[in-house]
Amino acid sequence: MELDAVTSKVLAAIDAGGFQQEGAYNLRYNGQALCHGDSEHIKIKKKEGKPGIDVFISSGAQGEQVHIPVVISKSGMSDIVYNDFYIEEGADVVIVAGCGIHNSGCNETRHDGVHAFHVGKNAKVVYEEKHYGEGEGTGENILNPVTQIDLEEGAVFTLDTVQIRGVDSTQRRTDVDMGPGSRLYVMEKLMTHDSQEAVSNMEIRMNGAGSLAQIVSRSVAKGSSRQTFHPNAVGNALCKAHIQCDSIIMDQAQVCSIPEIDARNVDAQIIHEAAIGRINTEQLLKLRSFGMTEEEAENVVIDNFLH
Repeated sequence: MELDAVTSKVLAAIDAGGFQQEGAYNLRYNGQALCHGDSEHIKIKKKEGKPGIDVFISSGAQGEQVHIPVVISKSGMSDIVYNDFYIEEGADVVIVAGCGIHNSGCNETRHDGVHAFHVGKNAKVVYEEKHYGEGEGTGENILNPVTQIDLEEGAVFTLDTVQIRGVDSTQRRTDVDMGPGSRLYVMEKLMTHDSQEAVSNMEIRMNGAGSLAQIVSRSVAKGSSRQTFHPNAVGNALCKAHIQCDSIIMDQAQVCSIPEIDARNVDAQIIHEAAIGRINTEQLLKLRSFGMTEEEAENVVIDNFLH
């Protein structure tokens, strides 16, 4: 089906690979499934009794993708969705999600997405999620994602989350349970401006021997925005984990970083780092010497920091 200009623009912002109505996909638009498709190895079914979908990914899926974006263009709408992903043993898949809000009104527009991943033995999953807000209205754009991940033995999960711009308030919750020999890689990138607020709480429970987790958070806070990061790595077995939180603070913004490590096994090795600071003055001066304005120089530093 043909998509309107607003929907196409928002999709371009939240789906870097380009949303196509082919293969496995499901586009949720203003609280309803607008278009949908399956592939040979990926089946998408509507939930019974509550909003959302169940995505079944068979072991035959090798290097395949499934796209499940959400677009809201109705001001004042409050949307909640529950999506479950069942990934069979040995599957290899990229899941591209994300939510974009186009708010042209004066009312608060909100989307809460609860995503649960059930990842089989030795499966590999890359989950990409982008959040984005736009529109000429004065109403707030609110996004509150919940991500629940259960990794069986040898499973590998990469969680790549980005908040681009235009989101006035977000509260993210991520919970992960890791089996023996499983791997988790998290990259969280976020930018806030004006009076926006962002909170990210994360708990990684390494329950299986030989599990490994790497959590990296990078953020930029401008204006009078406020950010709070609280990642917690819990070592319940022989495991390794590294948490790194880096933030650039500007103007009158506030950034609170609380990396937490909790070793409950003598063989748990967990490290955390956190750094908050302003843009390096020498970098700005060097870029300015190339003829850039101060704003252009700041944007170059920020873009490189977040990519």
